[in-house]
Amino acid sequence: MTAVITALSRPDQVRQDLAMAYRIFAHLGWDDLTYTHLSARIPGRDAFLIQPFGLLFEEVRPEDLIEVSFEGEVLDRKNHSFNHTGYVIHGSIYKARPDLNASFHLHTIDGVAVSAMEEGLLPVSQFALHFYNRISYHDYGSLALEFHGQGGKVATDLGQNKAMLLRNHGTITCGENIQEAFLYANFLEKACQTQVKCLSSGRPLIIPPPEICEKAARDLREFEPNFGARDWQAWMRKLEVKGV
Repeated sequence: MTAVITALSRPDQVRQDLAMAYRIFAHLGWDDLTYTHLSARIPGRDAFLIQPFGLLFEEVRPEDLIEVSFEGEVLDRKNHSFNHTGYVIHGSIYKARPDLNASFHLHTIDGVAVSAMEEGLLPVSQFALHFYNRISYHDYGSLALEFHGQGGKVATDLGQNKAMLLRNHGTITCGENIQEAFLYANFLEKACQTQVKCLSSGRPLIIPPPEICEKAARDLREFEPNFGARDWQAWMRKLEVKGV
């Protein structure tokens, strides 16, 4: 079973767990052909791991992941390329936020739908309350191809939060480690699914008062000290049984 992930995990452990995260997302159906990307900072280095461009999430294994420097250079598997938008998005976040060690970017249907709603994420579910006053927004500007221009804007718009809606595009969740980024991705996706279902019902919505929303946001984050560890270990057991 994979050990609890800490912010200072060994490079080989980070590689193993990031590859597992790719396969979990594929199992959940949150991938998008060969597009979108999950990444993790390589401990102690100005570089991160990401999948080669062209692999499906379900295909990713630890040895497939490539090392990319903060300058966009492939450091280990020179005969492989990566999605340049992944470098722009993830590299800019890691350079601006040394506290973050994992970043997940998705294009799920419900995530994109909520990103296109003027009101953004609404506090209509406990899933969404994880992000109450703690989610950022980034306006759409075509493909993220310019590191200093578009990448810098991504990092600036994220600010000190760990989740962001990319307008008309998708979602980003980050964490001090892979398990935290994963759990935020899980809650954000379920929050978006719930919001889409609520709005499609056409029924009036009940939204808790601001003070309750804020209390819930604090309580949810402080409920367990090692955020995401229990759920990550549960997923490791689930995938071991399924042989994924």
